[in-house]
Amino acid sequence: MIRVCLHGAESTGKSTLAGKLAVRFDCPVVAEYGRTYAETHGIAFTLADLLAIAREQDRLMREARAERPRLLILDTDPLMTAAWAEMLFGRAPAELLAYEKAEHYLLFSSDVPWVADGTRLFGSQAERARFAAIAEDMLVRAAVPFSRIGGDWAEREREAVAAISALFED
Repeated sequence: MIRVCLHGAESTGKSTLAGKLAVRFDCPVVAEYGRTYAETHGIAFTLADLLAIAREQDRLMREARAERPRLLILDTDPLMTAAWAEMLFGRAPAELLAYEKAEHYLLFSSDVPWVADGTRLFGSQAERARFAAIAEDMLVRAAVPFSRIGGDWAEREREAVAAISALFED
């Protein structure tokens, strides 16, 4: 089984593309629990909120993994929650970095327009650039393999499909 996690700043197409990839590869997707949490509890996050989000995201991922699909698409994981903690509080607690990592990450560039949806916080160009840098730093810190995904929406989809397809080539 290969888990591919979509990673990057807000409003870069991760959730939309996660669904398309699941259809394209006929595999399950684990949705972003943080969005559900934000819609229920609001976006004035505390560190305790982020830890709770990561725990539930991990539980959902483990539940999906138990089915042993060939490919599992993760809309996010606790490593992205660590990026949120760094962005919001200037530090990522060790707990967020200790969770099991995916086999491969797709790092989404923030080179598409930001869209306010009521749960997003960092819409300025400077904030998006900072968040994108933090997200990439988390992948580097965790020493996980990743592919960069950028360009317009069609290019993002092509790049993601190619990156995932390459994981199954021998």
